[in-house]
Amino acid sequence: MNQDRLFRQTRWRLASWYAGVMGVIFSLSGLGLYEAIAHAHWVTFDREISSVAGTIHDSLEPLLKQPGIIEPETRRLLPDLCLADASFDANCSGAAETNDKGEKRRHAIGAVSQGNYYVRLLDKSGNLLAWAGTELELPAAADREVWQTFADSRGVRYRHISVMLHSRDNRDWGYLQVGRSLQDWDDYLSVVTVTILMGLPLALLLVGAPSWWLAGLAMQPIYQSYRQMQQFTADAAHELRTPLAAIRATVESTLRLQHLDETEARDTLSTVERQNDRLSQLVKDLLLLSRMDRQALASKKITCHLQDIIGDIEEELAVLAVKAEVKLTRDIRVKDSLSLEGDERQLYRMLYNLVANAIQYSSSGSEVTIALERWQQYALIQVKDSGIGIAPDRHKRIFDRFYRANSDRSRSSGGAGLGLPIAEAIARSHNGSIQVESELGKGSIFTIRLPLNN
Repeated sequence: MNQDRLFRQTRWRLASWYAGVMGVIFSLSGLGLYEAIAHAHWVTFDREISSVAGTIHDSLEPLLKQPGIIEPETRRLLPDLCLADASFDANCSGAAETNDKGEKRRHAIGAVSQGNYYVRLLDKSGNLLAWAGTELELPAAADREVWQTFADSRGVRYRHISVMLHSRDNRDWGYLQVGRSLQDWDDYLSVVTVTILMGLPLALLLVGAPSWWLAGLAMQPIYQSYRQMQQFTADAAHELRTPLAAIRATVESTLRLQHLDETEARDTLSTVERQNDRLSQLVKDLLLLSRMDRQALASKKITCHLQDIIGDIEEELAVLAVKAEVKLTRDIRVKDSLSLEGDERQLYRMLYNLVANAIQYSSSGSEVTIALERWQQYALIQVKDSGIGIAPDRHKRIFDRFYRANSDRSRSSGGAGLGLPIAEAIARSHNGSIQVESELGKGSIFTIRLPLNN
């Protein structure tokens, strides 16, 4: 229960970290998107203002004769132009100039008639001479910087450009200022900001479920490894306790005897020795697997001839096969000697474990065959039996430590469930592999693939 709570808390932390990182990424992306949109619109505004200012400048300069003097022809270009020093100007009343037919005259600069634009004419000292378009609360003498952004008393922002004007005889006449309101630009950016700020929490909510799922997916191998470690610890404790319990029971029963003769003492010591050997072998196997996992096993690599190893295995296990009433044969399908660089003792033990298992799980009168052949640059060793077989759902688990396909048969023969894991570890240490093919009631085929010498 405590472990489950610990893993659940860790999963929450991982999900929170993932959601937090995604939140930072979304925030930076939103900020980048905002800046990109703002910059693009700002550049568009400047280009538009520059274009209008250039058109008015080119249309206005041919009409200018004397510096600081506004000629009457200027009104044809800017019909709504208002003079700054006039106490009342009919053109500033907002009435558009009409022709004889009562129709509004079309003037050269249509953009100024739009409500967002304004035009200001300044003399060389920067004093306001006339204006058209939006009326602004600006001082009579204004700054003459090329680009300027400011806000009026209501907080509405404006941006304009200042361009030098010249008379017909190329004398400095004054300045032309063309600008427009940034209200629609600010409104649009406000909408973008609200959209991003509202979309960020929604995006985090949408990320929450995948974060929890990904955290669980990431924790699954760790949780599985933890469960395997717990199972391994429990199995190891059980296997170690079994011979210790047998030794203790034997010693306690012997101590309860009032008289102990030599025969009983020898039987007791023989039982203790047998259980001690079993305990020692189990500890050695565990240490061997641990060293192989850490790749800390010191081994002497020599040239190993597989035909010789198979022959030695057949000779050593012949007695066990006869006792089990199983026929043990070998099938060498190559004429040349197959050799590889490896640890001969480990290779011997790997094959010994597989053949001994095959004999152990074979029924009386059946056959166990050790086959050897070559496939490309690999040696294939097959151990075939016609025993009880292995269920398909257990093919992967048989290489787990302390796992037994048939626990009753294994325990009666003294097996601890480490033979196949050791065999697989030895195969891996030699850059090889072990595969199993088996069906219940039809036997099993274990195939070892080992790389040969070049």
